[in-house]
Amino acid sequence: MTWTIRAGGPADVPAVLALLDAAGEWLVSRGRTGQWGTARQSTSPRRLRQAESWGRDGGLWLIELDGVPLGALVLGEVPAQLPPATVPEVYVLLLVTSREHAGLGIGARLLDHAAGLAAERGATRLRLDCYGGDDRALVGYYERQGFTPAELVEFPLPTGVLWPCQVLVREL
Repeated sequence: MTWTIRAGGPADVPAVLALLDAAGEWLVSRGRTGQWGTARQSTSPRRLRQAESWGRDGGLWLIELDGVPLGALVLGEVPAQLPPATVPEVYVLLLVTSREHAGLGIGARLLDHAAGLAAERGATRLRLDCYGGDDRALVGYYERQGFTPAELVEFPLPTGVLWPCQVLVREL
């Protein structure tokens, strides 16, 4: 088995969307619809625009096992609705991994890669946000990866429901 982490580009957008769709199906199959709802991510115009920008803007990274993409990481600018950086940091916009390959440390490898890139850039922390609702299982995952919860921000969805966004930091 050979693991490779490589920079992604526009040609990798379909692989990222496939990972997002599979993760969304996994969430729905467990009744966890608060994070992304029930629709396939690849059918969302907003998600398609995001994925295209990720492929174009240079912050996309893929992890492959023997040439098969099993995870994606996107680094970029802090979303406008969140508090701005107060120290030099790298912001993780997306981390998605193959649920079929859970337990292989794919997400941890990508987060460690992000930490290495952050250190190269002189950053002192990684920051990200994730779904902070339901049983907060995703928050717990990031805590196990060395992140500490910071702000909890709620955003109104078009449906009027407030979406709980947990911001987390990992000091480097």
